[in-house]
Amino acid sequence: MTGRSEPPDGPPENPAGGEDEYRSLVFDESFVQAARMQEYSAQERMGEHARAVRTLPEAQVTVRSGGGSRAAIALVVLIALAFAVAVYIGFRSPYPQPAVRRAEPLRTTVVPLAPRGAVPGGSPERLYRTEPVSGFRSGAAGINFPAVERTQNFSDSQITAALATVKDYLVESSLNPDVLTGSVRRPVEHLLDPDQRAQFEQSLSSPADDGSHAATGWLVRFDPEQVELADPRIRVHGTLRYEEEAAGALGVVSDHTFTYALRPADGPHREDGASLFTVRRELHFRFDREDLRLHRLEVRTAYIQAGPQSCSADATGMLRPLLAGERADARGPAATDPYATGRPTAALCGTLGAVSSPTGPTSPGSPPQGPQAGPTSRPRP
Repeated sequence: MTGRSEPPDGPPENPAGGEDEYRSLVFDESFVQAARMQEYSAQERMGEHARAVRTLPEAQVTVRSGGGSRAAIALVVLIALAFAVAVYIGFRSPYPQPAVRRAEPLRTTVVPLAPRGAVPGGSPERLYRTEPVSGFRSGAAGINFPAVERTQNFSDSQITAALATVKDYLVESSLNPDVLTGSVRRPVEHLLDPDQRAQFEQSLSSPADDGSHAATGWLVRFDPEQVELADPRIRVHGTLRYEEEAAGALGVVSDHTFTYALRPADGPHREDGASLFTVRRELHFRFDREDLRLHRLEVRTAYIQAGPQSCSADATGMLRPLLAGERADARGPAATDPYATGRPTAALCGTLGAVSSPTGPTSPGSPPQGPQAGPTSRPRP
């Protein structure tokens, strides 16, 4: 095996890899100094692709800008029109609205019931055992609903709501101790139709026997300086009935007797010093759909019988009970002159009937009779 040998003609003048191989590519110093270096920008390097969006002529740009403005204005007008139509449809009902009806003023009749003799006294328990008071229930339990059946224009739930509002009114105006003493009026007033509240306020601030402004037509009220409750468990008995009076009006009539055990507010409180005072309230209420929704009512008429009282007693502002052992005065109702002008009066009076004797022993000096709800005759104005 032989090693590497030189070619026959000897080694080449310029072997591969020698300096003379790149001699033609070497620049002298003067060439390098004279060369100008220039770097193109990115846009210049892109050449013809620098502009991706075609430039429109100036006239076309103006026309398209004007068209865009008109389209924006048209869009705004369309939105405003749609909003106006929506508001109009929202406020306009497709069904005819009933005419607005204002509540009528309350018409009242307050009839004092005079006892035939001295007012019997005793303990509340013994007096409440008399007939027919012994069959009465205590407090709101004596105000019961009738069977409810829908009418042509009012559902069962609407009728039940009307009866519940009437019961609330009877409880607040006849059983609330604060209302009975005249210290508050708001629980009764907030149940009334707003059209009747001015009449209610005037009746309580300036009561009058004119058939429209008797405070005792709206509620039961005693003078707290004269009498107080001997037993807070007031006895109640009566009925409720309803009927549809018109297409948009529901009428409810309440006829209840409230029996109170009273005693003098001052002086010693004897066990047998109480006496019964009876108030019969026949009230006619009316409801429209707005009243049912807002839990309020309109009191149309109030017919009140209350005793024992003297016929001459002014019971328009407060009821004036005769207490145990007292007698009615000999004066009859206030005189009424039909020929006189001015505000008319409604002077009426009835006689308080007798009831059976209570069971159990009677207190000394007590006559064997007690008050009964209702007069022997039923006067009307």
